[in-house]
Amino acid sequence: MQNSPPIVSRLDWEAAREQLLTKEKAVFRARDALAAERRRMPWMAIEKAYEFVGPTGKASLLDLFEGRRQLIVYRAFFEPGVFGWPDHACRGCSLGADQVSNLAHLNARDTTLAYVSRASQADIARLKARMGRKMPWYTITDSFDADFGVDEWHGHNVFFRDGDRVFRTYFINSRGDEAMGTVWSYLDATPLGRQEVWEDSPEGYPRTPPYKWWNWHDNYDAETSVDPQWVKVSDAGEAAFRNLEADAKP
Repeated sequence: MQNSPPIVSRLDWEAAREQLLTKEKAVFRARDALAAERRRMPWMAIEKAYEFVGPTGKASLLDLFEGRRQLIVYRAFFEPGVFGWPDHACRGCSLGADQVSNLAHLNARDTTLAYVSRASQADIARLKARMGRKMPWYTITDSFDADFGVDEWHGHNVFFRDGDRVFRTYFINSRGDEAMGTVWSYLDATPLGRQEVWEDSPEGYPRTPPYKWWNWHDNYDAETSVDPQWVKVSDAGEAAFRNLEADAKP
């Protein structure tokens, strides 16, 4: 390959990797700090009664939460006039949908992800079956897309529910959408975050130890409390990571 990087020994390669790792860790710390700021963003109360159509009929914005406290709504372009119609949604939105991880883990953190488009429910059901989509997907019927900055371009709007009151807490679009898809990218966009003890969150926010809440995606409903054996396994893993960090320091 032309203009390839230099070929070096194992020791030189490991030294170069450690040098880059220092910078990568700084990026991760900066990302965590940004998420902490996001958890302190002001909220905007939603006063308008938006209406969608879902598989069972009419649905309000509150219904999209499915009883959970947090909601992430992605505006996917699937409708007449979009490239790919009627067989496919927008290629970019479809690539993003292919990245969506199993939603059980997100739901376990009191968070719902929903897709919305202007296509009919019949068309959405057909697309979901063809492409193997699992996320709830609703039809926009009013000015929701225009009101939340996603009438001409894709984006994720984040909402929080306090009883029957709904608030807009954050918005991600453009290249910010590239990183979305993992449970971590979604949770980091929400007002409650990952809800783990190491996070810098406001007083009173829910916090549990890291790793302990993790589960097999088909086992959250069956296992209502943390498995003691998993606590031992995860504690051992954390200790091993801490020892590696300590050994790496000069």
